[in-house]
Amino acid sequence: MTSGRFRRIAAATTAALAVLALAVAPASPAQAGGKPRPGHSQNPWLKARVLHIAHQGGESEAPSNTMYAYRRAVDRGADMLELDVHSTADDVLVAIHDASVDRTTNGTGLIRDKTYREVRKLDAAYHFVPGQNAVPGLPPASYPLRGIRTYDRKAPRGYQASDFAIPSLRQVLTRFRNVPITIEIKGTTDADTESFLHNARLLATELKQTHRTRNIIVTSFNDLAVAEFHRLAPEVALAPGMTGLTNYFLAGVRPIDGTVALQVPVTFQGLPVATPEFIARAHADGYAVHVWFSGTAPEDEPTYNRLIDACADGLMSSFPTLLERILRQRHIARPGTPGIDPCATR
Repeated sequence: MTSGRFRRIAAATTAALAVLALAVAPASPAQAGGKPRPGHSQNPWLKARVLHIAHQGGESEAPSNTMYAYRRAVDRGADMLELDVHSTADDVLVAIHDASVDRTTNGTGLIRDKTYREVRKLDAAYHFVPGQNAVPGLPPASYPLRGIRTYDRKAPRGYQASDFAIPSLRQVLTRFRNVPITIEIKGTTDADTESFLHNARLLATELKQTHRTRNIIVTSFNDLAVAEFHRLAPEVALAPGMTGLTNYFLAGVRPIDGTVALQVPVTFQGLPVATPEFIARAHADGYAVHVWFSGTAPEDEPTYNRLIDACADGLMSSFPTLLERILRQRHIARPGTPGIDPCATR
């Protein structure tokens, strides 16, 4: 998810403005007529904390949504990967954030207009600047990983040129079979609902064919895409879209069946969203809270620590090395690993 898209979609509905008020003074879902609270025992994602989730594989430390980034993040301790999917002209789902290849690669044009073979040839590290994500237009020396994909530069030890390509979702699911993954369904434009629905259908098929229906969370900004995916793959866990989140924040209306986590920004237009009060309310209603940044707050040690202490169940970090260092220094409990849970008694 990105803060730019979050702002555009939220601006399209007046209800989204109420998110801010409820982050400070949340309403009671019980008073709003919600279903009985499911409790912790029915949602394993409430027990899988504190999750270190590598957002796009850690896009500020490695080229976004590449196998190099995913492996690097997992090697550094990430518990879960976050990625985005678009479909090619020949209906292959690929892991890339943008609908076009312009910002991150040496190519131009929309993913949906290219075959998988054409997409696969591109250099996904072409515009990557360490510490800044993809930044086109800088001097060539600014891009230390440019050219590995095209064999113009040697790959780091232990990696190969293909690790710097745009991967298919199937490659990621197969390579990281034992790593939990959260997948965001993308569309060509916010208004192109059919592209979201098309990708939702492809994703449902892909997860079933690869037998990856567990340890997966699927989401999208487009609620219709989430609903279509759930219709086809009801066994896969969900995080709601923008409307589902807005309705929950505004009136305590429960999101779509199958929801296990609420994926929210740290702030909205500078005001806090991922507050201790909101997180406590979500927990009481049986939902985990995974927090993303994407420009909504500084990704630094104080912010990470504040969200850990606010009882967030997972942080989607673009700086996996930094987040892992903090979690280890504080001896924070992790999935399957004993440690300190600062929220255990709350």
